[in-house]
Amino acid sequence: MRGDDEESPASSEIVTIGNLLLSRRYRWSLRSVLDQWFDSIQITRMIEPKQVAVVTGASTGFGRLIAEALARRGYRVFATMRDVNGRNAAPARELRALTDVVELDVTDDASVERAVANVVAEAGRIDILVNNAGRVLAGVSEAITLAQAQALMDTNFYSVVRMNRAVLPHMRRQRRGLLLHISSGAGRIVLPAMAYYCASKWAMEALAESYRYELAAQRIDSVIIEPGSYKTAIAGNLERAADAERTTTYGSVNGIADTIMHTLEQIAGDPNDIVEAVIRVIETPFGERELRYRVGGGALGVQQLNAMSAELQKQLLTSFGLAAITAP
Repeated sequence: MRGDDEESPASSEIVTIGNLLLSRRYRWSLRSVLDQWFDSIQITRMIEPKQVAVVTGASTGFGRLIAEALARRGYRVFATMRDVNGRNAAPARELRALTDVVELDVTDDASVERAVANVVAEAGRIDILVNNAGRVLAGVSEAITLAQAQALMDTNFYSVVRMNRAVLPHMRRQRRGLLLHISSGAGRIVLPAMAYYCASKWAMEALAESYRYELAAQRIDSVIIEPGSYKTAIAGNLERAADAERTTTYGSVNGIADTIMHTLEQIAGDPNDIVEAVIRVIETPFGERELRYRVGGGALGVQQLNAMSAELQKQLLTSFGLAAITAP
């Protein structure tokens, strides 16, 4: 006789078969769920829109290289420049093989607003703005006219004000975005005969850093890239101080600008370094990006200045009770 708690061989086999069927049914059910999950991921990837990038000053130099590189990586790029049917007709035509090309004059309010509105109408969003347009002005500071100084600031600083103001309403609506500012080592140091250029970059960096703090809670990043010396068209388009009459007593100081430019030419690097840095920044997740990235040679000590500044800013924001609200 068997005790009440003992199972017969038949009942044991039934339980085993039942468990097997259940496990098979479970496996098939799990496989079905997983298949549906993977399918949904693929569908999401298929319908997820490409990130949309706007690049200013894209006819030459860093701007063109950045626009082309991002397009090749699958971003939808709007390369902007002036006079697409005139002097920039050739680069505009060449860029259209990879990107959308938009007429935009960064020194004109209406042009900026119109171009950004056209991008949003076409793409539905703006995820990345690369503020790259810029110019160089050199010479004895007294010999630079007010008109020259104003024109420089209009391109190097106020253009950033215009562009950021134009794209930010769209980024705030999306609750995401990246403002990327192409600055210079001159945005952290001062060189004689380069006063106004340095001032324009210092101003831009101050604005970009303030945006970094103010936009953090809305998951919009503001980042600065500080290139060293690179072989681009901007150096060839150097503008000189116009009021030569004021330079007569300066003697050898008049040659400082040429000395600086010659030295920078000797250490100029591959501009693709900046393209790679831009891509790294863009593809770094929000909350993990640095505020400043120094790339390339020249202006020794910029990285140390950046490190000291970051620590001082941290202390300053903490002392005002602002550390939490301004952190990405």
